[in-house]
Amino acid sequence: MKFKIFETYEEASAYSAELLAEVIRTKRDAVLGLATGSSPEGMYKEIIRRYEAGEIDFSQVKSINLDEYVGLTGDHDQSYRYFMDTHLFNHVNINKANTHVPQGVGQDLAALAKAYDELIENLGGIDVQVLGIGANGHIGFNEPEHELHLKTHVAELKPETIEANARFFESRDDVPTKAVTMGIGAILSAKKIILIASGESKAEAVKALEDDFISTHVPATLLKLHADVTVVLDKEAASLLTK
Repeated sequence: MKFKIFETYEEASAYSAELLAEVIRTKRDAVLGLATGSSPEGMYKEIIRRYEAGEIDFSQVKSINLDEYVGLTGDHDQSYRYFMDTHLFNHVNINKANTHVPQGVGQDLAALAKAYDELIENLGGIDVQVLGIGANGHIGFNEPEHELHLKTHVAELKPETIEANARFFESRDDVPTKAVTMGIGAILSAKKIILIASGESKAEAVKALEDDFISTHVPATLLKLHADVTVVLDKEAASLLTK
């Protein structure tokens, strides 16, 4: 696990964008595992800038997103499909048919989750997976538990996760309490992982990535089992690191 620390979120975002762009330049039909939320927003802005400068081409790229809220359709302005369209897909030459987000609406979400894992397998796996990290150490919506799911599943969101996401909704009561998320096994199967964290609120969770343990109660620590993880931080998120 490599730690890259920058003075500002903007510098960290630029570095993350370059890591992602390099994968696309190396493999024109790369399968990108993408994340939503505030952590990767700056990276997506930088990616769009590089695309507009003619540095990268998305025409053959495919994407797989980590998660989606249960109960929100893709046209809801807080759905993760809407986020991806707004923050990346609408601004580059990617074929929307090649962009995939878990379905949070349907009568059999378990079957849809299973089909999502099959889709990832049929695409040949994920070349690079982008992650954020929750203040409680969750990745995707794999929340701290005694046991963690390997595969895509419906997750119950912890109160602290609901509270953290409430800022994006009109009220806390509007925040969905469940999400469909890729499991730990699917995340760890990616060939390369980029984890982005910014702000002091993430410092405790980031510190756990440096410590010499893994725990399902801090799901992100399982990333230590992966051979190619780059953790990209601003100085606030890195403030508790000691090495």
